[in-house]
Amino acid sequence: MQNLPLITVIIPVYNVKEYLQRCVSSVTAQTYQNLEIILVDDGSTDGSGKLCDRFAEQDPRIRVAHKQNGGSSSARNLGLSMMHGEFVGFVDSDDYIEPEMYEKLYQGMLNSWAPIIQVGRDEIDETGKGLPEICHTCEEETIIKSEDFMKELLMHRGDCSFCTKLFRSGLLKNLRFPVGKLNEDFNLLIRILPSVEEILQLPFVGYHVFYRMGSNSRREINDFSHVFEDSVVNAEVAGQIVNEYYPKLQETVFRFGMFQRLEYLLHIPISKMNYKETFYIQVVAYIRKNWGRAMINRYLTLKNKLYLTLFAIAPATLRKIHRKLKGKR
Repeated sequence: MQNLPLITVIIPVYNVKEYLQRCVSSVTAQTYQNLEIILVDDGSTDGSGKLCDRFAEQDPRIRVAHKQNGGSSSARNLGLSMMHGEFVGFVDSDDYIEPEMYEKLYQGMLNSWAPIIQVGRDEIDETGKGLPEICHTCEEETIIKSEDFMKELLMHRGDCSFCTKLFRSGLLKNLRFPVGKLNEDFNLLIRILPSVEEILQLPFVGYHVFYRMGSNSRREINDFSHVFEDSVVNAEVAGQIVNEYYPKLQETVFRFGMFQRLEYLLHIPISKMNYKETFYIQVVAYIRKNWGRAMINRYLTLKNKLYLTLFAIAPATLRKIHRKLKGKR
Protein backbone atom coordinates (compact mmCIF):
# COMPACT_ATOMS: atom_id res chain seq x y z
CA MET A 1 0.00 0.00 0.00
CA GLN A 2 2.86 2.36 0.82
CA ASN A 3 4.21 2.05 -2.71
CA LEU A 4 0.92 3.21 -4.21
CA PRO A 5 0.29 6.94 -4.64
CA LEU A 6 -2.06 8.64 -2.22
CA ILE A 7 -5.63 9.34 -3.36
CA THR A 8 -7.49 12.11 -1.54
CA VAL A 9 -11.26 11.64 -1.28
CA ILE A 10 -13.19 14.77 -0.29
CA ILE A 11 -16.65 14.37 1.25
CA PRO A 12 -18.67 17.51 2.11
CA VAL A 13 -21.07 16.76 4.98
CA TYR A 14 -24.23 18.61 5.91
CA ASN A 15 -27.04 17.14 8.01
CA VAL A 16 -26.79 13.58 6.65
CA LYS A 17 -26.45 11.64 9.89
CA GLU A 18 -28.86 8.97 8.67
CA TYR A 19 -26.80 8.18 5.55
CA LEU A 20 -23.24 9.14 6.51
CA GLN A 21 -22.23 5.70 7.85
CA ARG A 22 -23.10 4.04 4.54
CA CYS A 23 -21.20 6.66 2.55
CA VAL A 24 -18.02 6.64 4.64
CA SER A 25 -18.01 2.86 4.99
CA SER A 26 -18.16 2.50 1.21
CA VAL A 27 -15.02 4.64 0.97
CA THR A 28 -13.04 3.05 3.80
CA ALA A 29 -13.84 -0.40 2.34
CA GLN A 30 -12.17 0.40 -0.99
CA THR A 31 -9.85 -2.25 -2.35
CA TYR A 32 -7.46 0.63 -3.05
CA GLN A 33 -6.43 1.37 0.54
CA ASN A 34 -3.92 4.22 0.29
CA LEU A 35 -6.52 6.92 0.81
CA GLU A 36 -6.68 10.25 2.54
CA ILE A 37 -10.36 10.78 3.38
CA ILE A 38 -11.31 14.37 4.19
CA LEU A 39 -14.71 14.88 5.80
CA VAL A 40 -15.72 18.54 5.77
CA ASP A 41 -18.54 19.22 8.21
CA ASP A 42 -20.33 22.21 6.68
CA GLY A 43 -22.00 23.46 9.85
CA SER A 44 -24.22 20.43 10.44
CA THR A 45 -26.83 20.70 13.18
CA ASP A 46 -28.00 17.07 13.35
CA GLY A 47 -24.93 15.45 14.91
CA SER A 48 -23.21 14.68 11.61
CA GLY A 49 -20.11 16.60 12.76
CA LYS A 50 -19.69 14.45 15.87
CA LEU A 51 -20.15 11.34 13.76
CA CYS A 52 -17.33 12.55 11.49
CA ASP A 53 -15.05 12.88 14.52
CA ARG A 54 -15.96 9.34 15.60
CA PHE A 55 -15.04 8.00 12.17
CA ALA A 56 -11.67 9.75 12.39
CA GLU A 57 -10.98 8.04 15.73
CA GLN A 58 -11.65 4.67 14.12
CA ASP A 59 -9.62 5.11 10.91
CA PRO A 60 -6.33 7.07 10.78
CA ARG A 61 -6.86 7.79 7.08
CA ILE A 62 -9.79 10.06 7.93
CA ARG A 63 -9.30 13.76 8.61
CA VAL A 64 -12.11 16.09 9.66
CA ALA A 65 -12.63 19.81 9.24
CA HIS A 66 -15.51 21.76 10.79
CA LYS A 67 -16.71 25.03 9.30
CA GLN A 68 -19.67 27.35 9.26
CA ASN A 69 -22.33 26.45 6.73
CA GLY A 70 -21.40 27.79 3.31
CA GLY A 71 -22.62 25.18 0.86
CA SER A 72 -21.11 22.20 -0.89
CA SER A 73 -18.69 24.24 -3.00
CA SER A 74 -17.11 25.98 -0.01
CA ALA A 75 -16.79 22.64 1.78
CA ARG A 76 -15.14 21.02 -1.23
CA ASN A 77 -12.81 23.98 -1.61
CA LEU A 78 -11.69 23.63 2.01
CA GLY A 79 -11.02 19.96 1.36
CA LEU A 80 -8.93 20.87 -1.68
CA SER A 81 -6.82 23.21 0.46
CA MET A 82 -6.13 20.31 2.84
CA MET A 83 -5.36 17.54 0.33
CA HIS A 84 -2.00 15.79 0.05
CA GLY A 85 -2.88 13.18 -2.56
CA GLU A 86 -1.38 12.85 -6.01
CA PHE A 87 -4.94 12.15 -7.15
CA VAL A 88 -8.26 13.47 -5.88
CA GLY A 89 -11.86 12.31 -6.00
CA PHE A 90 -15.16 13.42 -4.49
CA VAL A 91 -18.11 11.65 -2.93
CA ASP A 92 -21.36 13.28 -1.79
CA SER A 93 -22.22 12.31 1.76
CA ASP A 94 -25.58 10.66 1.04
CA ASP A 95 -24.25 8.63 -1.90
CA TYR A 96 -22.07 5.50 -1.85
CA ILE A 97 -19.57 3.75 -4.10
CA GLU A 98 -18.59 0.26 -5.19
CA PRO A 99 -15.62 -1.29 -3.29
CA GLU A 100 -13.34 -1.39 -6.33
CA MET A 101 -14.17 2.03 -7.76
CA TYR A 102 -10.93 3.80 -6.88
CA GLU A 103 -8.81 0.77 -7.79
CA LYS A 104 -10.37 0.73 -11.25
CA LEU A 105 -9.96 4.50 -11.58
CA TYR A 106 -6.30 4.29 -10.57
CA GLN A 107 -5.60 1.40 -12.96
CA GLY A 108 -7.21 3.43 -15.71
CA MET A 109 -4.91 6.30 -14.84
CA LEU A 110 -1.86 4.01 -15.08
CA ASN A 111 -2.91 2.37 -18.32
CA SER A 112 -3.75 5.55 -20.21
CA TRP A 113 -2.00 8.41 -18.39
CA ALA A 114 -5.13 10.45 -19.02
CA PRO A 115 -5.37 13.12 -16.27
CA ILE A 116 -9.10 12.46 -15.74
CA ILE A 117 -10.71 9.02 -15.48
CA GLN A 118 -14.47 8.50 -15.27
CA VAL A 119 -16.75 5.62 -14.29
CA GLY A 120 -20.50 5.29 -14.75
CA ARG A 121 -23.21 6.05 -12.21
CA ASP A 122 -26.79 5.20 -11.45
CA GLU A 123 -29.50 6.87 -9.38
CA ILE A 124 -31.60 5.28 -6.65
CA ASP A 125 -34.57 6.89 -4.91
CA GLU A 126 -35.56 6.69 -1.24
CA THR A 127 -37.53 3.48 -1.83
CA GLY A 128 -34.51 1.75 -3.39
CA LYS A 129 -35.96 1.97 -6.89
CA GLY A 130 -33.62 2.70 -9.75
CA LEU A 131 -34.28 5.94 -11.62
CA PRO A 132 -33.96 6.49 -15.40
CA GLU A 133 -30.38 6.67 -16.64
CA ILE A 134 -29.15 10.26 -16.94
CA CYS A 135 -25.69 9.61 -18.34
CA HIS A 136 -24.98 6.57 -20.51
CA THR A 137 -22.21 4.28 -19.25
CA CYS A 138 -19.85 3.28 -22.06
CA GLU A 139 -19.69 -0.39 -23.08
CA GLU A 140 -15.89 -0.47 -23.40
CA GLU A 141 -12.94 1.65 -22.35
CA THR A 142 -13.13 4.85 -24.33
CA ILE A 143 -10.64 7.67 -24.74
CA ILE A 144 -12.41 10.89 -25.56
CA LYS A 145 -10.64 14.07 -26.60
CA SER A 146 -11.17 17.18 -24.50
CA GLU A 147 -12.99 18.98 -27.32
CA ASP A 148 -15.32 16.02 -27.86
CA PHE A 149 -16.02 15.78 -24.15
CA MET A 150 -16.90 19.47 -24.09
CA LYS A 151 -19.32 18.89 -26.97
CA GLU A 152 -20.99 16.03 -25.09
CA LEU A 153 -21.49 18.31 -22.10
CA LEU A 154 -22.92 21.09 -24.26
CA MET A 155 -25.34 18.61 -25.84
CA HIS A 156 -26.50 17.47 -22.38
CA ARG A 157 -25.15 13.96 -22.94
CA GLY A 158 -21.92 14.03 -20.92
CA ASP A 159 -21.45 13.49 -17.20
CA CYS A 160 -20.15 16.64 -15.50
CA SER A 161 -20.19 15.15 -11.98
CA PHE A 162 -16.89 15.29 -10.10
CA CYS A 163 -17.98 12.29 -8.03
CA THR A 164 -17.64 9.81 -10.89
CA LYS A 165 -14.08 10.90 -11.67
CA LEU A 166 -10.50 10.71 -10.48
CA PHE A 167 -8.31 13.75 -11.19
CA ARG A 168 -4.60 14.37 -11.04
CA SER A 169 -4.59 16.83 -8.17
CA GLY A 170 -2.43 19.31 -10.06
CA LEU A 171 -5.42 20.11 -12.26
CA LEU A 172 -7.13 21.66 -9.24
CA LYS A 173 -4.11 23.43 -7.81
CA ASN A 174 -5.31 26.89 -8.83
CA LEU A 175 -8.99 26.25 -9.55
CA ARG A 176 -11.92 26.09 -7.16
CA PHE A 177 -15.67 25.46 -7.20
CA PRO A 178 -17.82 28.61 -7.48
CA VAL A 179 -19.22 29.28 -4.01
CA GLY A 180 -22.95 29.88 -3.65
CA LYS A 181 -23.79 28.50 -7.10
CA LEU A 182 -25.59 25.41 -8.34
CA ASN A 183 -24.36 23.37 -11.30
CA GLU A 184 -20.93 24.01 -9.80
CA ASP A 185 -19.49 20.77 -11.18
CA PHE A 186 -20.25 21.81 -14.75
CA ASN A 187 -18.73 25.25 -14.12
CA LEU A 188 -15.43 23.92 -12.81
CA LEU A 189 -15.15 21.00 -15.21
CA ILE A 190 -15.42 23.15 -18.33
CA ARG A 191 -12.73 25.42 -16.90
CA ILE A 192 -10.46 22.40 -16.41
CA LEU A 193 -10.97 20.83 -19.84
CA PRO A 194 -8.73 23.20 -21.84
CA SER A 195 -5.77 22.04 -19.73
CA VAL A 196 -6.20 18.34 -20.62
CA GLU A 197 -5.97 16.48 -23.89
CA GLU A 198 -8.24 13.55 -23.15
CA ILE A 199 -10.45 11.74 -20.64
CA LEU A 200 -10.71 7.97 -20.17
CA GLN A 201 -14.19 6.53 -19.64
CA LEU A 202 -14.52 3.10 -18.01
CA PRO A 203 -17.38 0.60 -18.63
CA PHE A 204 -18.14 0.24 -14.92
CA VAL A 205 -20.97 1.63 -12.78
CA GLY A 206 -19.05 2.50 -9.61
CA TYR A 207 -21.00 5.42 -8.18
CA HIS A 208 -24.51 5.29 -6.71
CA VAL A 209 -26.43 8.54 -6.40
CA PHE A 210 -28.99 8.40 -3.60
CA TYR A 211 -31.66 10.77 -4.76
CA ARG A 212 -33.60 12.32 -1.90
CA MET A 213 -35.30 15.67 -1.94
CA GLY A 214 -33.77 17.76 0.81
CA SER A 215 -30.22 16.46 0.37
CA ASN A 216 -27.32 18.86 0.49
CA SER A 217 -26.59 18.56 -3.21
CA ARG A 218 -30.20 18.50 -4.38
CA ARG A 219 -32.19 20.50 -1.85
CA GLU A 220 -32.39 23.54 -4.09
CA ILE A 221 -33.46 21.75 -7.25
CA ASN A 222 -36.78 23.63 -7.21
CA ASP A 223 -35.20 26.91 -6.21
CA PHE A 224 -35.66 28.83 -9.44
CA SER A 225 -33.45 31.78 -8.58
CA HIS A 226 -30.41 29.53 -8.19
CA VAL A 227 -30.52 26.62 -10.55
CA PHE A 228 -31.90 28.24 -13.69
CA GLU A 229 -30.09 31.56 -13.49
CA ASP A 230 -26.83 29.79 -12.67
CA SER A 231 -27.30 27.56 -15.70
CA VAL A 232 -27.59 30.61 -17.96
CA VAL A 233 -24.45 32.09 -16.40
CA ASN A 234 -22.65 28.79 -16.98
CA ALA A 235 -23.66 28.99 -20.63
CA GLU A 236 -21.90 32.35 -20.83
CA VAL A 237 -18.77 30.83 -19.25
CA ALA A 238 -18.92 27.95 -21.72
CA GLY A 239 -19.18 30.44 -24.59
CA GLN A 240 -16.03 32.23 -23.48
CA ILE A 241 -14.10 28.96 -23.20
CA VAL A 242 -15.27 27.76 -26.60
CA ASN A 243 -14.30 31.05 -28.20
CA GLU A 244 -10.77 30.73 -26.86
CA TYR A 245 -10.08 27.00 -27.01
CA TYR A 246 -12.69 25.17 -29.10
CA PRO A 247 -13.76 27.45 -31.98
CA LYS A 248 -15.21 24.48 -33.89
CA LEU A 249 -17.91 24.21 -31.23
CA GLN A 250 -19.42 27.65 -31.82
CA GLU A 251 -22.69 26.24 -33.15
CA THR A 252 -22.90 23.73 -30.30
CA VAL A 253 -22.28 26.25 -27.53
CA PHE A 254 -24.80 28.64 -29.09
CA ARG A 255 -27.39 25.85 -28.97
CA PHE A 256 -26.45 25.24 -25.32
CA GLY A 257 -26.93 28.90 -24.43
CA MET A 258 -30.30 29.07 -26.13
CA PHE A 259 -31.43 25.84 -24.50
CA GLN A 260 -30.45 27.06 -21.02
CA ARG A 261 -32.33 30.33 -21.58
CA LEU A 262 -35.33 28.37 -22.78
CA GLU A 263 -35.23 26.29 -19.59
CA TYR A 264 -35.06 29.51 -17.58
CA LEU A 265 -38.16 30.92 -19.27
CA LEU A 266 -40.07 27.67 -18.93
CA HIS A 267 -39.57 27.70 -15.15
CA ILE A 268 -39.52 31.33 -14.10
CA PRO A 269 -42.56 32.24 -11.96
CA ILE A 270 -44.95 34.37 -14.01
CA SER A 271 -44.87 36.95 -11.22
CA LYS A 272 -41.20 37.56 -12.05
CA MET A 273 -41.81 38.12 -15.76
CA ASN A 274 -41.78 41.91 -15.60
CA TYR A 275 -39.49 44.78 -16.40
CA LYS A 276 -38.25 45.04 -12.81
CA GLU A 277 -36.45 41.72 -13.19
CA THR A 278 -33.15 42.62 -14.86
CA PHE A 279 -32.01 39.05 -15.49
CA TYR A 280 -35.33 38.15 -17.09
CA ILE A 281 -35.16 41.20 -19.39
CA GLN A 282 -31.63 40.24 -20.43
CA VAL A 283 -32.69 36.68 -21.29
CA VAL A 284 -35.61 37.81 -23.42
CA ALA A 285 -33.46 40.44 -25.16
CA TYR A 286 -30.82 37.82 -25.96
CA ILE A 287 -33.39 35.48 -27.51
CA ARG A 288 -34.88 38.27 -29.62
CA LYS A 289 -31.46 39.43 -30.78
CA ASN A 290 -30.33 35.91 -31.71
CA TRP A 291 -33.63 34.50 -32.95
CA GLY A 292 -32.54 34.37 -36.58
CA ARG A 293 -29.37 32.46 -35.72
CA ALA A 294 -31.40 30.04 -33.61
CA MET A 295 -33.70 29.25 -36.52
CA ILE A 296 -30.82 27.95 -38.63
CA ASN A 297 -29.01 26.11 -35.82
CA ARG A 298 -28.90 22.40 -36.65
CA TYR A 299 -28.71 21.31 -33.02
CA LEU A 300 -31.90 23.00 -31.86
CA THR A 301 -35.02 20.89 -32.42
CA LEU A 302 -38.17 22.12 -34.13
CA LYS A 303 -39.84 22.19 -30.72
CA ASN A 304 -36.98 24.29 -29.33
CA LYS A 305 -37.32 26.73 -32.21
CA LEU A 306 -41.09 26.98 -31.81
CA TYR A 307 -40.80 27.79 -28.12
CA LEU A 308 -38.01 30.29 -28.76
CA THR A 309 -40.12 32.02 -31.40
CA LEU A 310 -43.12 32.30 -29.10
CA PHE A 311 -41.01 33.47 -26.19
CA ALA A 312 -39.48 36.15 -28.41
CA ILE A 313 -42.97 37.41 -29.29
CA ALA A 314 -44.92 37.13 -26.02
CA PRO A 315 -43.01 35.43 -23.20
CA ALA A 316 -45.51 35.98 -20.36
CA THR A 317 -48.47 34.85 -22.46
CA LEU A 318 -46.64 31.68 -23.49
CA ARG A 319 -45.79 30.88 -19.88
CA LYS A 320 -49.44 31.19 -18.87
CA ILE A 321 -50.46 28.83 -21.68
CA HIS A 322 -47.65 26.43 -20.81
CA ARG A 323 -48.71 26.40 -17.16
CA LYS A 324 -52.27 25.50 -18.08
CA LEU A 325 -51.13 22.73 -20.40
CA LYS A 326 -48.94 21.29 -17.66
CA GLY A 327 -51.73 21.55 -15.12
CA LYS A 328 -49.69 23.78 -12.82
CA ARG A 329 -51.13 26.34 -10.49
